[in-house]
Amino acid sequence: MNLADYSRLDATGLAECIRRKDISAAEAQRCARQAATALNPRINAMAELFDAPLSHDAQGPLGGVPFLIKDLVLQAEGVRCQAGSRLFGDGLPAAADSALMARFRRAGLATLGRTWTPELGFNATTESALGGATRNPWNLAYSAGGSSGGSAAAVAAGIVPMAHANDGGGSIRVPAAACGLIGLKSSRGRISAGPGYGQPLMGLGMEGVVCRTVRDAAAALDLMHGPELGDPFLTAAPAQPYAQAIRSAPRRLRIAVSTQFPGTQPAAQPCVDAVEATARTLAGLGHVVEWATPSYAHEAFFSATRTFWSSLLAAGVAGVAQALQMPLEKALGQVQACTRATAEHGLRLSALDLELALAQMNAVSREVAPFFAQYDVLLTPTMRTPPVALGYLDQDDPARDAQGYFDQLFDYATFTPLANLTGQPAISLPLGMAGDLPIGVQCMAPMGDEATLLQLAAQLEQAMPWATRRPALHAAAL
Repeated sequence: MNLADYSRLDATGLAECIRRKDISAAEAQRCARQAATALNPRINAMAELFDAPLSHDAQGPLGGVPFLIKDLVLQAEGVRCQAGSRLFGDGLPAAADSALMARFRRAGLATLGRTWTPELGFNATTESALGGATRNPWNLAYSAGGSSGGSAAAVAAGIVPMAHANDGGGSIRVPAAACGLIGLKSSRGRISAGPGYGQPLMGLGMEGVVCRTVRDAAAALDLMHGPELGDPFLTAAPAQPYAQAIRSAPRRLRIAVSTQFPGTQPAAQPCVDAVEATARTLAGLGHVVEWATPSYAHEAFFSATRTFWSSLLAAGVAGVAQALQMPLEKALGQVQACTRATAEHGLRLSALDLELALAQMNAVSREVAPFFAQYDVLLTPTMRTPPVALGYLDQDDPARDAQGYFDQLFDYATFTPLANLTGQPAISLPLGMAGDLPIGVQCMAPMGDEATLLQLAAQLEQAMPWATRRPALHAAAL
């Protein structure tokens, strides 16, 4: 199999070829390594290419399919973690697999390396003092998004068909939008983050993947979802496997459309255009489409999210300092300027501040929920603007305090964080273009209803196909 043939296949198709013995798993992995060797020096998606794939069940449903893991939250036994930060030095090796990593192994995914993330995942671009800039394969001067930008760039460039990602404010959906991919943030509790985490980022953080096809998104959710012993709560299991659900069209849906959220700037025209084109298509497919925006207290939403991120970064820096037996002040000196400012803000927070933030989270979620009793889906841009140039979101800007940095991040990632706070599922689909750069459109559904999102995504994949679009910098062109 040559690189052009390899990179045209999604994970589901590649697994089928391996099962039929049209190609061997070793041949597929050789193609991935060849693509990584040729392309990674140009896009800087991967922090490490392993000498051999991590152990996995070759008989799993995705047996032998090349895969990459993001260097954040997920733990793979013996694999070092740096989380995009100089604070970790050469990396802290994981003592054991996290539950999700064990599921990836059982599914048969052949993990070949780890991908870059911004420092501690705290940016909407993937640029760090440790790893440098991850470049967008569609245009190397632009961001691949963040914080799962390394994974998204690798998939967009055809190195692997699917890669691990996670999302605490848009970190699956933002890079999916920037790189022309699918990114699903599932409902709170759908995918276990155990045993190391119960509710990452006070419940805002979720694990997942980025990929190119809806059937891969469904297959991935089928293998990832479900509780582990000790998880803090259960999310209702789907009525049927997601891979089966997408074979049926969605029911006639009531879809709200919005291009401006409370307290924010309106979306840029290319993003509005992509949403409007999608809305017209959905109306033509028979859905009820109306312009409507959920109402909620923006300041409470912003305040709660900032408190959760600040406390997470404070705990993260302090935890690594303790593990390395390093004084906290020295550890703070190892992180980038905006990370430090936000962590220091977190260190000044009290238990009362955290309780108030949890109350704000509940209040905003209760405000938003009735909207989704009226509408089945909310359609928005994924990002307020097209992908930004590298350097625009500078996590090492000493002129920005925690508030200023949050303001800039929220101005760019305007539409994604709401689903993190409320816990609802949301998916970004590659439904627009602005010149040579992709535009993502986001669909958000009520808690627990990933099935409707995936069915709608499959319908849009047929009506507004994106499969033939690929960046100039791609494995198929090698």
